[in-house]
Amino acid sequence: MNRQRLLLIALLAAVVALFYLSGAPEYFTLETMQAYRSDFQAIFLQSPWRVAGIFFAVYVVMTALSLPGATLLTLLGGALFGLGWGLLIISFASTIGATLAFVISRFLFRKPIEKRFPRRFERINRGVERDGALYLFTLRLVPIFPFFMINLVMGLTRIKTVTYYWVSQVAMLPGTVIYVNAGGQLGELESLSGILSPSLIASFALLAVFPWIARRIVLLVRKRKAYQAFKRPASFDYDILVIGGGSAGLVTSYIASAVKAKVALVEKHKMGGDCLNTGCVPSKALIRAARAAHEIRTARRFGVSAGEPKIDFAQVMGHVHQAIADIEPYDSVERYTKLGVAVYQDHATLTSPWEVHVGGQNLTARHIVIATGARPRIPALPGIESAPVLTSENLWSLTAQPERLVVLGGGAIGCELSQSFARLGTAVTLVEGTPHLMGREDDDVGQHVEDTLVREGVTVMTGTQALEVISDETGHQLAVEHQGERILLPFDQLLVSVGRHANVEGLGLEALGVTTTNAGTLELNERLQTRLPNIWACGDVAGPYQLTHAAAHQAWHAAVNALFDELKSFTVDYRFMPAVTYTQPEVARVGLNEKEAKAQGIDYELTHYAMKESDRAIAEGATEGFIKVLTVPGRDKILGATIVAENAGEWLGEFTLAMKHGLGLNKLLGTIYPYPTLGEAAKATAGVWKNAHKPERVLALLKRYFAWRRSEGKKEHK
Repeated sequence: MNRQRLLLIALLAAVVALFYLSGAPEYFTLETMQAYRSDFQAIFLQSPWRVAGIFFAVYVVMTALSLPGATLLTLLGGALFGLGWGLLIISFASTIGATLAFVISRFLFRKPIEKRFPRRFERINRGVERDGALYLFTLRLVPIFPFFMINLVMGLTRIKTVTYYWVSQVAMLPGTVIYVNAGGQLGELESLSGILSPSLIASFALLAVFPWIARRIVLLVRKRKAYQAFKRPASFDYDILVIGGGSAGLVTSYIASAVKAKVALVEKHKMGGDCLNTGCVPSKALIRAARAAHEIRTARRFGVSAGEPKIDFAQVMGHVHQAIADIEPYDSVERYTKLGVAVYQDHATLTSPWEVHVGGQNLTARHIVIATGARPRIPALPGIESAPVLTSENLWSLTAQPERLVVLGGGAIGCELSQSFARLGTAVTLVEGTPHLMGREDDDVGQHVEDTLVREGVTVMTGTQALEVISDETGHQLAVEHQGERILLPFDQLLVSVGRHANVEGLGLEALGVTTTNAGTLELNERLQTRLPNIWACGDVAGPYQLTHAAAHQAWHAAVNALFDELKSFTVDYRFMPAVTYTQPEVARVGLNEKEAKAQGIDYELTHYAMKESDRAIAEGATEGFIKVLTVPGRDKILGATIVAENAGEWLGEFTLAMKHGLGLNKLLGTIYPYPTLGEAAKATAGVWKNAHKPERVLALLKRYFAWRRSEGKKEHK
């Protein structure tokens, strides 16, 4: 805490102490006000402006410092000034005082508390940004909530000070009117509780419902405005129509059919989408084949000699396509038809918010979910159109292994495929424009991956800009600028892995006014709605994550929110989204890493564990890598975990589960893990944290205690 905060706290503490030591609270009672009412009125008649000014200042100070007595001052104000002037003076004094208390709370406590509970307050502030004024208005209308507590708590949020002032000014008026008016009958009041009868409190509670009703009315008006150019069908063919049969679309359809909604699914290409056909499944099958070659090549370290592996690339690709074929039935038209989903294999175009043109017919649905995925981005390099370019989509049609492969892009896919092709015997050059591979991860993580790839024969060129593709009768070359020098990289195939475009074109969304973000994904609210409330989106087309499990997570929300929006809806929570890069060793992360924590100004404590200390890793010859866990300073609450290790994705779930359910490192340390396993390293990391936070004073006392016990033993022996 800085010096200014300490000085302000000391000053406020002195003022509050002076208030209580002076005996002032004894004067702020109903009996005192009633006894001295005539004296107050006499002084007011002699100097009305001076009394009004002093009264205003005292009221502001007491409210700002959250001192007791504001209610009685309101009664006194009513007795002195009458309803008109009393309401004017007290309304502004109470609002100014409340705003000062709000500002003091914000200055003293917001930053420390935000740093201590960053994730929780991030969610609170998102809600405040959306509905903060409405929420504050409701709290102010209901007098059962202590106003001083509202001032202090709201100061911890990021609601604007101007908004806080005017909402408080308006919302406190009804209660102020009642108290000021009651002050006119100060002599007849027997207790403060008599001002607010149960029926009056109930009336306030009903009044508090009005803002929410007003909000529903506003939403209804917006909805009517959004739909005013369209004619709503009298009836619908389906409850929900899903466009896209990839992971997001399949999960949406499955959930909707499971609750007995009538569902249509439209897919113009292959069921299963990118994950099954061109992404997760084929890439992991290729990675496994490449790993087998690597294991044979390096088996001599275990005393097993098998020589250089013989690679049959056609059989490798056969293994890839067999993996796809084995999983395909689970994503097939036949399976979803049996689940009750009407599957259409054609192109879909929206002609209205409720109508979709599919293969020469119009289908109507109460809700439409866009789950059209994304496609690889091809950079606008001069000459690239004349070269053999591979992407994650067409890579799997290769029948011959390239001898020379240039990979453009050092993200997760680029690193995975670079390692795999190098292990299969291809000469691979990996080109990345930034200083480190895997730029979203911490620099030491990217450096570890780079060192591994280089050790396995990949030529890694970071900080390198691609300039153009040159093609002639001798072959193809990628011209790059590396360390100020122009270099030509010859290749047989150029694998491009520089990101993906959301598939939003050709759906008719532009004509409906459905907009996109700067990233090219559909613009959605936190419940995955577009500007048209019955059109939703999930998966890669929705962003911000291009992960199969993220798509499934969103799909649940899209399906449930669409079908049950009138009853209950849910915002999407991305706080505990895990991600894995399937290099060897794997890179797995959930929550914050150091790079993100620093960018967001979040204080953290770092715990580091080297995999070379793991008994199972030693036995497996897999000691490369480490675990990094970020925690709240001085506490075991996990902010994020990064694992660079063998099969890291398989045991990242330890940290994901802990973060999701608020379990700290102490809970992991108290859990029994089977020995020896790689996952036991999670517990060992918790042990490193615990050792750094051992109670030194207690241990010193224990040392003295045991020394005393030993000396007692000697005396008894004598």
